[in-house]
Amino acid sequence: MRSPGRPPVARREHRQRFWKAIALGVSSEDAAVGCGVSQAVGTRWFRERGGMPSISLASLSGRYLSFAEREEIAVLKAQGCGVREIARRVGRSPSTISRELRGNAATRGRVLEYRATTAQWHADRRARRPKVAKLAGNHALGAYVQDRVAGLIAASDGTTVPGPNVRWIGRRHGRRTDRRWAKSWSPEQIAGRLRVELPDDETMRISHQAIYQALDVQGRGALRRELSACLRTGRALRVPGARTRGRGKQYLTPEVLISQRPAEAADRAVPGHWEGDLILGLGSSAIGTLVEPSTRFTMLLGLPGMDGHGDQARVHNGPALAGRGAQAVRDAIATSILTLPAQLRRSLTWDQGAEMAQHAQLRIDTGLQVFFCDPHSPGSGAPTKTPTGCCASTSPRAPT
Repeated sequence: MRSPGRPPVARREHRQRFWKAIALGVSSEDAAVGCGVSQAVGTRWFRERGGMPSISLASLSGRYLSFAEREEIAVLKAQGCGVREIARRVGRSPSTISRELRGNAATRGRVLEYRATTAQWHADRRARRPKVAKLAGNHALGAYVQDRVAGLIAASDGTTVPGPNVRWIGRRHGRRTDRRWAKSWSPEQIAGRLRVELPDDETMRISHQAIYQALDVQGRGALRRELSACLRTGRALRVPGARTRGRGKQYLTPEVLISQRPAEAADRAVPGHWEGDLILGLGSSAIGTLVEPSTRFTMLLGLPGMDGHGDQARVHNGPALAGRGAQAVRDAIATSILTLPAQLRRSLTWDQGAEMAQHAQLRIDTGLQVFFCDPHSPGSGAPTKTPTGCCASTSPRAPT
């Protein structure tokens, strides 16, 4: 067999630690550093496998030699120990050591020389499953899936069969240059339709996960990789669930939700419990509102553009300079609320907008407790009315 090149430096343990970190939501770069390989290697592993683990994450069975045992065998072999002596020291059968020295030895230069890294590479190569992908082995099933993923379905008379009626609402992710996914079938639809159209043909069965793997994993050879543009998301890589769960509003904790707000704030009997909102207008303009429900007293927060807005290029992950970012809103609230006496600065209720991401610093600066409404329920804090008779969150006039 022709040698495919130098054995890889990364061992099975490295890959297992890498994919375990990915399952916890860690980025591919950080997972690579954590398992002892470079960031470029971690990115390549993630892309080659489409974001899915390439090996089993379970620990290696005790019946197989580990890399540490192979290193010990290599050291004892270099010291001139015999097979039975090595077996006694390692705690394995002499026949196991004999097969290991003959079957996994390096053969370059026509000399049998045992090295731990080469032996581990041979063992990992033999452990790979030579199983052919289902779509690659069943040409009829592959053509059925590929035509529907691409939206190229034709009837017996040659007329094109329209794909699913997908309503585009302008919020889909991925590439939408020609809206190919609006004419295509999703993997879930294809897997379910097979049972309806071909109920008696058990060979025409496939799960939607197998279709995703055929699109995502390089080297499967079943579906063209560019067909991933026909998916609803348009992504060519899977996103681990733990990574998506880690997204969102990290500044929200159970202690700052509206359920923890004092009861006196709900009945509006005690002044000093404010409710605020952000109103957006044209040209990136914004204005904030602070309403005191007990007295209906309203304060407007001026949110002009910060220094550098419109004059310099945007900085990645830098502060929002349009005047409605977390830093600008925090400073505007602090400037206005500090003009009031301490007994009128009890709490502030806001929706879960990103403009309040620095609420912890606001509490330190002003002593004002900040609470957030429930998700998708901006009116859960009993919307207050301004003196004009309109809800604070639905002002009829946008700022200019």
